[in-house]
Amino acid sequence: MRNSGIDYEQVFQALPGSVALLRPDLVYADANEAFCQMSGRAREQLVGRYLFDVFPDNPNDDGATGMRDLELSLRRVVATGERDAMALQRYDVEYPDRPGQWHERYWSPVNAPVFGPDGSVVLLLHRVEEVTELIRAKGDRDGDRAQVLEAELYTRARELQEVNELLRRAHAREREVALTLQAAMLPVPERVGGGRAAVRYRPAVGALNVCGDWYDLAELPGNRLAVAVGDVVGHGLHAAGVMGQLRSALSAAVLVADGPAAALDALGLYARSVEGAESTTVALAVVDCDRHTLAYSSAGHLPPALLHPDGTVEFLDRATDPPLGARPEHVARPEAETAFEDGATLVLYTDGLVERRREDIDVGLGRLADCLTRHVSADAERLADTVLAELIPRGGNSDDTAVVIIRL
Repeated sequence: MRNSGIDYEQVFQALPGSVALLRPDLVYADANEAFCQMSGRAREQLVGRYLFDVFPDNPNDDGATGMRDLELSLRRVVATGERDAMALQRYDVEYPDRPGQWHERYWSPVNAPVFGPDGSVVLLLHRVEEVTELIRAKGDRDGDRAQVLEAELYTRARELQEVNELLRRAHAREREVALTLQAAMLPVPERVGGGRAAVRYRPAVGALNVCGDWYDLAELPGNRLAVAVGDVVGHGLHAAGVMGQLRSALSAAVLVADGPAAALDALGLYARSVEGAESTTVALAVVDCDRHTLAYSSAGHLPPALLHPDGTVEFLDRATDPPLGARPEHVARPEAETAFEDGATLVLYTDGLVERRREDIDVGLGRLADCLTRHVSADAERLADTVLAELIPRGGNSDDTAVVIIRL
């Protein structure tokens, strides 16, 4: 702000719309001049006070829902980091100079998050547009019929608000169940890899549905380690269920198949019998710690990244094939092998880490490579945290993200 030469405090005060800033605990942090005039409260009567101490519900209106609806909206913005436009609200306001007397007023509120450096919601921008005079003017001009229509409009707006809230709660319950199901089916990294592996799973922020991202690690005979990531198309409980079936099938195939390509072949044949498994992408790598080689194969998934000790990053893209079930007939999948030195790092991930709307995928891959190079000496746990911190947008991502990092 200093470099721009713009005084944003003056801009805030000069905004023609009524805007207030609230802390996540719903205490006023600031309010512009238009908001103070609209509410009939001086700035000193707002800043530092709890929102609903200043503007409680009208105690004379048994059906008042303005305070409840506004609190739900604001809490939702804090929890999801997403903007929330509310339906038309009746929210009476007590006359500041006449205690106990209330003014019937109607509002159209919009609440939006303001993010801090760590991506958390640090402030809520509460913008309100008053429509009381519009409703009254229509009523005065058109008579009883207009008043009936306006009352019907307000009733429908309240009903819509309540239905939307019920839908949000239902989706939130499904999301919680799906996340719990995913967590129960995904392996604990400490049990494999001798402490060299770190995994991270981040659900999409604000999404009502959970995607089918998954990962797997397994120790194999001969001092070998298998690691995989995958992404099931679809959302919610069904996608989580498909993910569980595919992960379990691949875990079994890896133990008996002769290499990652053969394991993905078996998984592809199995996927044909699983509804919803079509177009699933998977990347699988088998690390031979004695031979210092890494064999890999990909079914339509983004290429794993191999970070060499000198800081160079190699994307393993020499054995890429279409996703599961994409071919009408079965064709053997390709496999490639590369060598690595002690101190190298293998990174597998899902598209939420690198893909952004309206951006070429090479830009996201370049971002990942740059991050890995700059933190080449970090251990697996530190590198996993750093990758998420640098590559996930502030405020969260619109897609689920799974990351597996193994120090070789």
